[in-house]
Amino acid sequence: MADENNTVSDLADLKDIAGDAPNADAEAIAKATVPSTPLREQEIDAQGRAYATGRRKDAKARVWIKPGKGTITVNGRDQETYFARPTLRLVINQPFAISDRVEQYDVVCTVKGGGLSGQAGAVKHGIAQALAKFEPQLRSTMKLAGFLTRDSRVVERKKYGKAKARRSFQFSKR
Repeated sequence: MADENNTVSDLADLKDIAGDAPNADAEAIAKATVPSTPLREQEIDAQGRAYATGRRKDAKARVWIKPGKGTITVNGRDQETYFARPTLRLVINQPFAISDRVEQYDVVCTVKGGGLSGQAGAVKHGIAQALAKFEPQLRSTMKLAGFLTRDSRVVERKKYGKAKARRSFQFSKR
C-alpha cells in the first residue's frame, strides 16, 4: 500500500506525510458522533398523546400525556381526591419536577390492582415512560433518576406450615 515515494521509516516521517490530517479526522469524528436528532423517535398517537404503562407491586397504570395545563386525572377523578395523602401526590409529580416540566402536561391514567402506594408508584413509572416517549431527549434525565426502571419488589408469598411468608407458629414446649 505504501508508495515508493512515501516510505515511512520513522514517526517523524509519518508526521510529514500525514500533515494536518489527525486534526481534520478528529473534527470529522466529533461531528459524526454528535447526532443532530435524538437516538429515539417521538411516539405520539393520532390525538397527540404519548402512552405508557407503569407497574409497581401489584398495581398497573395506563398513562396518557399531552401538552396542557398540568391537570392529572386518575380513574376519572382528580389527583387530590384519588390520592389524598400529599406524599403520594409528591411521588406522582417527581418526573415533572426532575425534568422541569411542571404544569406543562395533562395526564389521564387508569390504575388497577394493589394499594394506594403501589398505584402512585405505578403512575409515576408510567408518567416517566410517557414523558420519555413524548420528548426523547428527556430519556437520559429519567434514566439517571431511576424512574424508567420498574421496581420489581413484590410481596413474598405465604408458605405452607408457616403463619405468614416466613414467620413460624408460636412454639409451645408443653
